[in-house]
Amino acid sequence: MRTLILGLAAAGTMLATPAFAQDVNPAFTGFRVGALAGYDGIRPGSTEDSDLDGDNQTVNGMVYGVDAGYDFALSNFLIGVEGEYTGSTGKVETARTDPNFFGFGSVKTGRDLYVGARAGLMAGPQTLVYAKGGYTNARLNVVASDGSVDTRENFELNGYRLGAGVEQSLGNRAYAKLEYRYSNYNNADFQARNGSVTSQFDIDTDRHQVVAGVGIRF
Repeated sequence: MRTLILGLAAAGTMLATPAFAQDVNPAFTGFRVGALAGYDGIRPGSTEDSDLDGDNQTVNGMVYGVDAGYDFALSNFLIGVEGEYTGSTGKVETARTDPNFFGFGSVKTGRDLYVGARAGLMAGPQTLVYAKGGYTNARLNVVASDGSVDTRENFELNGYRLGAGVEQSLGNRAYAKLEYRYSNYNNADFQARNGSVTSQFDIDTDRHQVVAGVGIRF
């Protein structure tokens, strides 16, 4: 009897495994790498007031970079983890001696790191609609001046990112996507050129991005 029960259990497992495998969507499952590009806008948040060419002025630019992740799509539902490394062309120039800018003559959006998760639903056999969220660490490159000498320093910004997008499978391996992301940075530190770093302090900085991406799944 015990042998019969074990045999039936083994047979049930063998039958269930192919059925489970058939529910996995191979077009959206596996490791992926891709490239990103699109619009980037960063500005003071709603709790801050800025003299940057008028209150709450957005610094516009183009975001570009790479991403990688791993997804698992079972039937009509997908979950995954991902990371990004991006740069931006956003930059604003001001008069270094203007006291409203505290000696900052140039502020440029630098590299941005992101790690997070995403979840989605299949809107069709080759189409995924998803939402995402996670941690982001951004850098602002600034040029400061005391009136005679320019120095280059960095702000390191920490915060969270939320987003949503649509991904389209292009055959068995390639894909394309369109995505909107909102980031809020709520604390930062200041890194001087000599290597010294200040304690973290509170900030409120918003970032809006619309990006397109293409990639390959392995």
